[in-house]
Amino acid sequence: MNLAVIGSGYVGLVTGTCFAEMGNKVVCIDNDPDKLKKLKEGIVPIYEPGLDILFNRNIEKKRLLFSDNLKSPVLNSDIIFLCLPTPQGEDGSADLQHVFKVAEDISEILSEENSNALKIIVNKSTVPVGTARKVAGILETSGVKNFEVVSNPEFLREGFAVEDFMKPDRIVVGAKSQHVFQKLRELYEPFVRQGNPIFEMDPESSEVTKYASNSYLAMRITFMNELANFCEVVGANVDNVRRAMGADTRIGKRFLFPGIGYGGSCFPKDVNALIKTSEDHKSPMKILKVVDEVNKYQKLVIVNKILNHFNNNISGKKFAVWGLSFKPNTDDMREAPSIVIIKELAKHGAKISAYDPAAMENARFYLNNIPVFANDQYEALKDADALLILTEWNEFRNPDFEIVKKMLKSNLIFDGRNVFEPDKMKELGFKYISIGRKSD
Repeated sequence: MNLAVIGSGYVGLVTGTCFAEMGNKVVCIDNDPDKLKKLKEGIVPIYEPGLDILFNRNIEKKRLLFSDNLKSPVLNSDIIFLCLPTPQGEDGSADLQHVFKVAEDISEILSEENSNALKIIVNKSTVPVGTARKVAGILETSGVKNFEVVSNPEFLREGFAVEDFMKPDRIVVGAKSQHVFQKLRELYEPFVRQGNPIFEMDPESSEVTKYASNSYLAMRITFMNELANFCEVVGANVDNVRRAMGADTRIGKRFLFPGIGYGGSCFPKDVNALIKTSEDHKSPMKILKVVDEVNKYQKLVIVNKILNHFNNNISGKKFAVWGLSFKPNTDDMREAPSIVIIKELAKHGAKISAYDPAAMENARFYLNNIPVFANDQYEALKDADALLILTEWNEFRNPDFEIVKKMLKSNLIFDGRNVFEPDKMKELGFKYISIGRKSD
């Protein structure tokens, strides 16, 4: 098929590249000249394992093209995908200005051409329920006749996005006509050959599905964080509890790891958007308001542990930080717990030396001049009073502990991700403070 992907950010670039890998001809459209220049030169502007291989292969095959011209791809594509940012507004709602602006631009192109060919416009962006209706209204108002607006939300985990797209657990399509369902089935059939389901439903249900999925996962993480704090108070070990809970097939093992709160481009934004949408429809989801409040508190739990250890005086103390991105295998700093933690420590007069395998360039934007950025994980430790682990990158799991001891002023580690086993750390001679587990 001929596909247009409008927006070549994280979702758009993965979407366009993976569709091209299956033999489709894809034009990715973006209005950022610097980004377009990089893309045309074969430079992937985001950190996502495995994407560069598919990206460059499909550029070579001329199946993946880039443009700032909307008109030709809109007129010549079988399906048009909207992969546009929907950032959180001040009131918590999703800001849909980019979606509506592109809908207006598409309307103008299609109304001028007066084409009889059916145009399938697919919203992959995460949008509140009713957005497909509103986009359709924009096209109808412009006199566009033969079109359908579809909801087809993405379920991509940063760090595993290529794998998730190429081998999805499920595809969700919200449409109205059987003809459109059939076209999307044809497009996605190569990705679900092992039998994973394509769920076909109305657009409203599809839009709610994305928010429901992310909000539920955020709720699981938040429950485990609250439970971990409780375990510490009563002398229990949250890891023992987590493993036994996860063995229950009704619960499962995933998203049961406690830590310093969730972050990223999806969970915080989607939880708040669903809170706002539910309030707008006078059906408030009270549980999600608590999830959001608890998550904000959880980002400060490790700060409180540090302050308690140093008798509320960390002025002039130096802390080494391992990990800045909101999760491993990404350079994404959006809503990362590290931002809150580092800024809070700096308010108390602490100095920070930080290292992250991928996110340091992005961290400069969010953290300004607060940390000194180290060239590697061991350089960050030099003369630090303690080590803080804020992201569980694999390369932090088996460090040379003799070097760690040598570089630190004292053998003190605050682990916000429970990377190490407390008993082992005790044997190695460390004072080790983690989440939901007893510390000496």
